[in-house]
Amino acid sequence: MLFEDTYKTIKTPSEGLFKDKGSKFFAFAYPIEQESEVKALIEPLRKEHFKAVHFCYAFRLGLDRTNFRVNDDGEPSGSAGRPILNVLLSKDITNILVVVVRYWGGTLLGVPGLINAYKFATEEALAEAEVIEKTVNEVYQVQFEYIQMNDVMKVVKDFDLKIKNQQFDNQCTIEIDFRKSLANQILGKLEKIEGISVEYLRTV
Repeated sequence: MLFEDTYKTIKTPSEGLFKDKGSKFFAFAYPIEQESEVKALIEPLRKEHFKAVHFCYAFRLGLDRTNFRVNDDGEPSGSAGRPILNVLLSKDITNILVVVVRYWGGTLLGVPGLINAYKFATEEALAEAEVIEKTVNEVYQVQFEYIQMNDVMKVVKDFDLKIKNQQFDNQCTIEIDFRKSLANQILGKLEKIEGISVEYLRTV
């Protein structure tokens, strides 16, 4: 079965700014791997920009175009989070969070003006970002007895696998991730080692 196993995301955080009728829209783009990162990235922005009136955002995760969330944070429904997301979809970028921080300028922009402002601020941030292509990887947890260490590490070395977490004792645990298209080969080798357990954790 053929499936897409590469995606576009940004390499490092980037920023953009759009101004309209005195209002300032600061856009902050971040590469993310899990939804749990979102709150931790927005909180410092709220502290730093405590005079701002809105913190609107959208994020997208994975290759599935349905894995996203938008937040208008008090702006008229559909005028902030959705325009941010639409830029991410149109540029086909995923595993990304964009937060747009708005400072009120004293003039109402109306819904069409807001849609434009959030869209252009997002585009400004992405214009400053380095877009990279990454492979879709799956993360697995492998548990084994210490005496099986050599067998497990041989598979790790043969496939040049990345170990994300490790804990070595009588009972050992490692977290590895590898390209989705190699999953059958790697899991086949691991499953031949007697008495170990391999558990799928997530896709990144």
